[in-house]
Amino acid sequence: MYILGVNSFHGDSSACLVKDGRLVAAAEEERFRRLKHWAGFPAEAIRYCLTSEKIGLGAVTHVAVNSDGLAGFWPKLRYVISGVAGLPLLVEKIKIRQRRQGLRERLQNTFPGEELRAKIHRVEHHLAHMASSFYVSPFDEAVTVSVDGFGDFTSTCWGIANGRHIHIDGRVRFPHSLGVFYQAMTQYLGFPHYGDEYKVMGLASYGKPTYLDHMRELISLNGDGTFLLNLRYFRHQTHEIGYQWVDQEPRVSRLYSEELTSLLGPARREKDAIGGRHEAIASSVQAAYEEAFFNLLNCVQSKYALRRLALAGGCAMNSVANGKIKSKTQFQDIYVQSAAGDAGGAIGAAFAVWHRVKEKDVPFVMDHAYWGPVFSDEYINELLEQGNNRLSAERCGFEIIECEDRLCHRVLESILEGKVVGWFQGRMEWGPRALGNRSILCDPRRSDIKELLNKKIKRRESFRPFAPSIVREAVKDWFEVDDDVPFMMKVYPVRAEKRAQIPAVTHVDGSGRLQTVDKHTNPRFYRLIELFAVKTGIPILLNTSFNENEPIVCTPEEALDCFLRTKMDMLVLGNHVVFRT
Repeated sequence: MYILGVNSFHGDSSACLVKDGRLVAAAEEERFRRLKHWAGFPAEAIRYCLTSEKIGLGAVTHVAVNSDGLAGFWPKLRYVISGVAGLPLLVEKIKIRQRRQGLRERLQNTFPGEELRAKIHRVEHHLAHMASSFYVSPFDEAVTVSVDGFGDFTSTCWGIANGRHIHIDGRVRFPHSLGVFYQAMTQYLGFPHYGDEYKVMGLASYGKPTYLDHMRELISLNGDGTFLLNLRYFRHQTHEIGYQWVDQEPRVSRLYSEELTSLLGPARREKDAIGGRHEAIASSVQAAYEEAFFNLLNCVQSKYALRRLALAGGCAMNSVANGKIKSKTQFQDIYVQSAAGDAGGAIGAAFAVWHRVKEKDVPFVMDHAYWGPVFSDEYINELLEQGNNRLSAERCGFEIIECEDRLCHRVLESILEGKVVGWFQGRMEWGPRALGNRSILCDPRRSDIKELLNKKIKRRESFRPFAPSIVREAVKDWFEVDDDVPFMMKVYPVRAEKRAQIPAVTHVDGSGRLQTVDKHTNPRFYRLIELFAVKTGIPILLNTSFNENEPIVCTPEEALDCFLRTKMDMLVLGNHVVFRT
């Protein structure tokens, strides 16, 4: 049984394929379209998923979509009748729903001549989020929480999951949303692009939360874990926001009202310098978010008295808050999958349908994120042979090293010399993080690494940290926890006595957004870090995404183009090493 999961006409459009209860392929459309957070119908991601299994559209039994326009019908109707929403807002939401209704026609047009016999299932947005975490987690029972912007008129859901069932017990509905609060403040701080919230999270570490009382004016907390936005400071509930979800990079117009500037002063423009006031506001935004987040989690945990948590939704990408869950709540086992945001809804919808229609239990745990396209050494060799003239013109050469240990030693030599290495291996990662298959690697001991990487490749804000990838067994020796973090979804404090040894991956507040690397799930990357530890005593490499202000590279062609147009020193494509002469 093949189930095609789809996140369509939303930011981070994506698709996945579940075969007899196990995930076999997943990818985000942005990797094929080369536009960050691409929104619309994920035709290329669907094409990849089907091709990876060598099947056509006719082999798909079910299609699962992570939205249901009928969900929350009565609350929507009451809101419309209340007269709060303006006509443009209502028209906008009707148009979005109409686009999502045309899925069968879109599929037929994308695959002409192939008959779609599959039944189409619409899975409520937050149920899909919950399913995307719980059904692929190692838990047989857990509290499950989804915290998001909005989906199907809801921003937050919680409940309990066991076996094949997820029971939703509570919700926060439109217009109140932690995701909208954080996104509005991201815009106010001069980061206007969809998905820029991680910049505020990085900037927050540089300031103190001196504006926290102002943030509490924007959002209030209730004793049952719910929260309310002070709608004086927001405009999403009454105005057409201008969500752009059709075949392009998504755009969202201003979410905050002019009242916010009366409270906090003028908003930062995108090109303005970042000062101490902006750092303090960012710190206060993060602190206010955490207050609301932990109020919710503690109330939910006390209700169910379980210590396992399956977390999802766009706000589950807040790795700083995620890293504090163990210390701020009674939860001790926390699972967040690698695409916790809307892209992950494709997986959630597919597994929700599988557990609805399945005939038998099939154990599946997503313990790695390598579900994207893969390219053979033969393919890579042909690419490099055909591009030999181009390589020569750029004063580059390449060699093939089939022995894995020799390959890793060759790469290690470059890293120890302070060089920047593009590392392209195996299947592309699922989710926004580079996890050792589409990565740029460096020596974490270098104190000048931000300047070096920004000069050679990344050209990004200086306050954004780089990640430490560490072999799993060494976590407790370098961080103040002992935890599995395979998807880089938690930030933890680096041990105080270790920080000076790894300045390139230690953030200004002494923390690191780590990735634990397991020998079983990524043996080649593990071996490279292991060899670095033998040489230096440090079982960590700096890992940042393989891109240059674009989506992470998907193909060898994109990796080679990125290498040649930047000042990267070495590129490793499978067993092929491209170097500058």
